[in-house]
Amino acid sequence: MSKKPIIVFEGIEGSGKSYHIKKVSSFLDKNKIKYIQIREPGGSLNSEKIRRLILNKKSNFNIHTDLLLYLAARSENINLIKKFYKKKIILIDRFVDSTIAYQHYGMGVDLKIINRINRFLLKKIKVDFTFLNVVNKKNLFQRLKKRKSLNRYDQFHMNFYNKVQKGFLKLAKLNKKSYKIIDSNLDIKKNEDLIINQLKKLIR
Repeated sequence: MSKKPIIVFEGIEGSGKSYHIKKVSSFLDKNKIKYIQIREPGGSLNSEKIRRLILNKKSNFNIHTDLLLYLAARSENINLIKKFYKKKIILIDRFVDSTIAYQHYGMGVDLKIINRINRFLLKKIKVDFTFLNVVNKKNLFQRLKKRKSLNRYDQFHMNFYNKVQKGFLKLAKLNKKSYKIIDSNLDIKKNEDLIINQLKKLIR
């Protein structure tokens, strides 16, 4: 594995992935280790524009438009990822597996279409390690209630989130060596330590 890996943080809404990516960023800053951090959708200037469109509560796209917008946002990030690939640690808040979990397992889009476009976009770029944060129904809704504002993807039915999370778990099972499941229903500090310890193994 590259000592400048691509590390992805995945999980449904309220699972704690954004919290943990901030903690990892703080650890890297403290230790003066070079990295870049992006999110999907978002990251680059144009991708952030697409993000606002996708997540707007007034947006009402069909499932294929939704998919293509997410992949368009990814396309805008590829040059940024290529620029630093294997040169700096790359932290990504959601990536390819989110598209599969949400658009295929959650919304029923043909997996072959998703995989084909992702292969076209990524070429030789590969994710080195993924932290999958999982959460139960109670904690998911408690955390969403604390948010100052909710976007379109924060307001789906629990059945949708269940399908997405099960999709993530299927992906984790297929990629056991490069996946670590973080049970965000447990003590947050223990999970933080677990992630930082795994990070140290990945970069040193």
